[in-house]
Amino acid sequence: MRLVFMIAALVVPVVGCTQELQNKVSRSIQNWTGTDGVLDVISDGKVMYRFIKIDKISTATATGDRETSRPYRYGYGVLDLNQNFLQDENERKIYFEFSDFSTSYVFYENPGIAVR
Repeated sequence: MRLVFMIAALVVPVVGCTQELQNKVSRSIQNWTGTDGVLDVISDGKVMYRFIKIDKISTATATGDRETSRPYRYGYGVLDLNQNFLQDENERKIYFEFSDFSTSYVFYENPGIAVR
């Protein structure tokens, strides 16, 4: 009987969490494990910029108010100049930002293909 109460005590708080809190927990786990994300910034149906080796993309929050999101996202990744999914000798990790309102983008896990 104690085991049932212990399990319920662990499960009920998680189920009662808001979706945003569950997302934050999920992101913190993802931050620990890391990902190999790719961000394609698209204009006129073409990939204009490709960032690779992205660990995470974060949503900016208002200064002094951590609950209010700002309309942009940011992160760090390698600017893939020749868009071959590989970090070449002349490509470095940089900081980037993009708007939620005006930027067409796709974020996905690196498919592990290289174009040479």
